[in-house]
Amino acid sequence: MLRSLTYRDWPAVHDWARLPEACRYQAWGPNTPEQTRDFVREAARPSRTRFVFAVLDGDEVAGIGELNLRGPHQAEIGYGIHPDRWGRGLATAAARRLVDLAFAEHARHRVFATCDPRNVASARVLRKLGLRHEGRMRETELIRDGWRDSDLYAVLSHEWTGS
Repeated sequence: MLRSLTYRDWPAVHDWARLPEACRYQAWGPNTPEQTRDFVREAARPSRTRFVFAVLDGDEVAGIGELNLRGPHQAEIGYGIHPDRWGRGLATAAARRLVDLAFAEHARHRVFATCDPRNVASARVLRKLGLRHEGRMRETELIRDGWRDSDLYAVLSHEWTGS
């Protein structure tokens, strides 16, 4: 389901990172090929605090998942899936695995994620996994249609059931 992202994955990542619907709620994109190559080159570079994975659908790269260690006790997750693969449970499976990694392999106490309040599909993924809505941060990102708010979701290690 997840494997480390490599530079060779950039064409598959670009296949969706170039699409307006894939970045509708993001501060990046739609990407040029050069922007995607630069992103994947940096994301694939080994790090002790940032882990970027290819989300696989069979043998094909269908998206990315990211785990960022934020200090000694917290981690942040993020994910993006090709719009052609939306609705298949890939984001839920990837996010579940990222939370598992944060707790089991990195001994974090709290895992959080943010999403644009308009991105109801992403919020549904987070709630389905048991992350609680903790609040709304106002005007955190400047995107193409103006400043956006960010909803904050989190789960604590003793609450995590892996559901």
